[in-house]
Amino acid sequence: MSRKHSKDLFDNTTMTFGEHLEELRIRLWRAIIGLFLVTSVTMYFGDDVMAIVRKPIEDALRARGDLTGEDAKPFDAAKTWNDFWKWANGKAEPKPETPPETTPDAKTVTVQVTPSQILAALHAADPQRFPAPALKPEPVATAPSPDGKPSDAPAATEEKTVPLRITAPEIAQWRNAVEQQQRPIVLTVQEGFMTWLKVSFVAGLVLSSPWVFYQMWLFVAAGLYPHERKYIHIYLPMSSGLFLGGAAFCFYCVFPFVLGFLLQFSEDLHLQTQIRIADWIDFAIMLPVMFGISFQLPLVMLFLERLSIFEIKDYREKRRVSVFVITVVSMLLTPAEPYSMLMMMIPMIVLYEFGILICLWFPKPKPFDDEDDNEKKTTVATT
Repeated sequence: MSRKHSKDLFDNTTMTFGEHLEELRIRLWRAIIGLFLVTSVTMYFGDDVMAIVRKPIEDALRARGDLTGEDAKPFDAAKTWNDFWKWANGKAEPKPETPPETTPDAKTVTVQVTPSQILAALHAADPQRFPAPALKPEPVATAPSPDGKPSDAPAATEEKTVPLRITAPEIAQWRNAVEQQQRPIVLTVQEGFMTWLKVSFVAGLVLSSPWVFYQMWLFVAAGLYPHERKYIHIYLPMSSGLFLGGAAFCFYCVFPFVLGFLLQFSEDLHLQTQIRIADWIDFAIMLPVMFGISFQLPLVMLFLERLSIFEIKDYREKRRVSVFVITVVSMLLTPAEPYSMLMMMIPMIVLYEFGILICLWFPKPKPFDDEDDNEKKTTVATT
């Protein structure tokens, strides 16, 4: 007679408490080493990382007209993606080279003037050498012809303008002052360096997160059964993808609307906006993290369904309540303005429906199905 399989999940545990601690120590050291290596790379490219993080606020300032220059264009996520796709496929258009003779000088500015204005300035400086400019004739109003057709009399033409280059050291100082006012500011000497370290560490943590999560998973997997590991293989990549997708959605789609609204609101109040880099970095990290966490909604729904706290019919019947809760959560996790709240609320409603589909696609298994099947097979073989 065969021995009945035990229902205790810990009967087959082979690792001792000391072995679990040793496994934890190994996984922690490997995760820390991976984080250290990736952070070293992000610190080496720290200037580029800082430029990426500053780009949304600088593009928003350009869109509001606070920045000047030929590159004063609003942040365009679609153009950014198209440029990246062309670069990835080796089809990036080469940038036109500026001829040496037309390279702008920081001390030089080009203005458009009329020849009569130049002649008037020369006559005022030296009346003996330069004659006074002729007075322009007043335009004469012509009466229409008796048949109603416009008159053929020549109309007064506007005087054409010509470019005039002006060079002065004060022009470079003016440009430097305007450029400094356009950039984010620091209030202490060490703030720039500490912000650079913070951004490099956060970037290293994000980039090394797959390796860190993998080491955590290896430690947890040592105490799981094969049928439990199957779910981790599915849900862990899905969780990482949802988190990164939420953060990218916030960075490329939400920031332009949020920053545009906030800068416009300050302008309507007649306030001059000066961006402190430390405050912007905190905001640029906090909001994408909030979006990444909120995009975990389908997995949270699946987890609650697996614990039998909610059923699929509960999710369907409580849609109105769920939309209200999602609205409140979106209001609490985003700044006090409508654009970011709506842009978090709408994707979360879509993800709520996606969570219902996930619960349908992955039905809840019955406990101890494998053991019951083995008991039935053993009973049949015995009889």
